[in-house]
Amino acid sequence: MVTWKEFADAAPRTAGVFARRHAATGNLCLLATLRSDGFPRISPLEPRFFEGQLWLVGMPGTTKFRDLARDPRFCLHTATVDTEVKEGDAKLWGVVEDVRDRDLHQRWATALYEETGFDLRGQEFDHFYAADIVGGSAVEVRGDHLEITVWKPGEQERVVEKR
Repeated sequence: MVTWKEFADAAPRTAGVFARRHAATGNLCLLATLRSDGFPRISPLEPRFFEGQLWLVGMPGTTKFRDLARDPRFCLHTATVDTEVKEGDAKLWGVVEDVRDRDLHQRWATALYEETGFDLRGQEFDHFYAADIVGGSAVEVRGDHLEITVWKPGEQERVVEKR
């Protein structure tokens, strides 16, 4: 499994754009999953960084989490409304692992409460997904061109320029 910390160490440019855009949107991202009929589903999600991992946790009983329980593949895109992408954007893709560690869940809920005031302490979580990152890309505007940074495990980030 490639954790968020391992990804950020291996792909600092892509991780930096993702983290910056994630924070700029109030942590909102768009999660792509696969529906039971094989078509893609796009859903809003507020993934969180905690203990070196990227967590996909949210409201219980949602279709996006049923999708992930059936097929763990995902794509996560930083939300943007800027068609010129002046602030950049980033995508991560990978698979999730449902982590059934009640102590971890409660540490996460306590940290969430301390950071946001949203109180999930003491609650049971239907799904608590850790993201195993298997690829990422970022787009940045540099003068008169775009720089697209791509990363895959075991490789260095590579930059492609588009004019």
